Amino acid sequence: MESFYKVRDFNSVRDIIDMSADLYAGRTAFEIKRNDKHFDITYAQYREDINALSTALLKAGHNDLRVAVISDNCYEYCLTYISTICSDGVIVPVDKELMPEDIYNILKVSEAKYLFCDSKHLKNLDIAKLGGLKIIVISQGEPVEPGTVSFDDLIEIGRVLIADGKPLYKDVVQDTDKMCTLLFTSGTTGISKGVMLCQRNFVFEVKAAMGVLKIYPEDCGISLLPFHHTFESSIILFFAPYCGAKVTFCEGFKYVLRNMKEFNPSIFVAVPLVLETVHKRIMKEIKKKKNGETMFKIGRALCKAASKVHIDLKKVFFREIQETFGGNMRMIICGGAALDPQIIKDFDAFGIQVVYGYGLTECAPLAIINHDRCRTTDSIGEPLPGVDTKIINKDENGIGEICVRGGMVMLGYYNNPEATAEVMDNEGFLHTGDLGFVDAKGHYHITGRCKNVIVTSNGKNIFPEEIEYHLDSEPVISSSLVEGKENRHGELEVCAQILPDLEEILEIFGNTDTDTVYNAVKDAVGRANSKVAGYKRIRHFTVREEDFERTTAQKIKRV
Repeated sequence: MESFYKVRDFNSVRDIIDMSADLYAGRTAFEIKRNDKHFDITYAQYREDINALSTALLKAGHNDLRVAVISDNCYEYCLTYISTICSDGVIVPVDKELMPEDIYNILKVSEAKYLFCDSKHLKNLDIAKLGGLKIIVISQGEPVEPGTVSFDDLIEIGRVLIADGKPLYKDVVQDTDKMCTLLFTSGTTGISKGVMLCQRNFVFEVKAAMGVLKIYPEDCGISLLPFHHTFESSIILFFAPYCGAKVTFCEGFKYVLRNMKEFNPSIFVAVPLVLETVHKRIMKEIKKKKNGETMFKIGRALCKAASKVHIDLKKVFFREIQETFGGNMRMIICGGAALDPQIIKDFDAFGIQVVYGYGLTECAPLAIINHDRCRTTDSIGEPLPGVDTKIINKDENGIGEICVRGGMVMLGYYNNPEATAEVMDNEGFLHTGDLGFVDAKGHYHITGRCKNVIVTSNGKNIFPEEIEYHLDSEPVISSSLVEGKENRHGELEVCAQILPDLEEILEIFGNTDTDTVYNAVKDAVGRANSKVAGYKRIRHFTVREEDFERTTAQKIKRV
């Protein structure tokens, strides 16, 4: 695929920042909410702050600057991330939800010299176990503990050096093929892999994505997902500055809709669970209204017909729904798991484009995407410009492992050449571990993970994700996990763990006693089974009382 939007030429992360600071100097780069007050950071000020923090970091004199960050998403996090890269250092974003022992292990393995940590998460750590790390506290005005340094004090050191004619950041020679970001895929270092990314990876991603997606200086993005996910960090830290757009920060999952009404964002990066939850709430409100479903269908049909003659009626029919997202939402970039095509269709009816794509940390992260000229609802779209793909080990249905190649592919796994060799072939393709196929139009479809496939005794392949999709489409089911388990004859059977939606069951049946919940789930399993081939059907299921253990991207952790 070729780019169809013109993209500026640049070679490094510093180039992106410098160009944007020149082009959009007076525009707002960040809108900050602090103590219920809002204030703006312009692009010119952002560059000044990056230069000051870079100079302060370089003053320490480390030849191999390694900076770990543990914090909620905030302006200081962004500043630390970009300043470290612009100092030719290595940023190590750490999952703040990890257990302390896992955090200590990551800090040790990554050879971090600095730890930038907000006050809230520093309280969960034993400073004595952090070794010789220099601790910089993102305190936002609060006093810091002895033996630590305030973020504000550190950046002031950089400002003073620059004022004295010692802007050390200007002496940095950018090596864009050198590791600049180290991301760990899990907390336990015995099984975790450190993904090494370089500036060239991020530069490629920005150029490729901005060649097929249009983000405007007038856009405002709201950041919700944690920055240790490249999906969030690449879009918020690289895509937005390139376009001169504004970034705001959500205060957490439960505050997302409230924050949207405060900031009026136009772009949102989300995982499917967030969209599913919001969509379910919207559709429930529609059903409550007299003739709500009928009016919704009529409105959707009229909007579709009007769009063919270039008349937009979506704000007329769905203004109330748009106000749920602040009134300006136009694009939601979503990935990380399967998404019901009907949700994409409904959001389009609301006047909100859902850009649904595919990637992984090892790809910084995007590789395949629906874009402004490819807006499918049932596929992950087409490879980005400059990305090569192939599908290997295909079965009789054309399903095989998806492999990708391009400038976004990682340098490898940190200090783990064996693991790197397992996923990188001699042609430079990354073997993703994801199964899928490409249709006649060149659109890619994901069917599941290689390691999750259930292989029956007669050689049939069953993809748990397909069955989970049908289960999770049932209103009385909140989420599910399908797996193969041996029966007493040693044969694999399809089994499911199911988390019921008690709120929905209460609304439908009037109570949530054990028998009612079980029978509601049983009926839902029966309907899901009717949609798949006989050998794929669930033979046994259990009803969970507690939610599944999840990652910070809200994916269910499989054992």
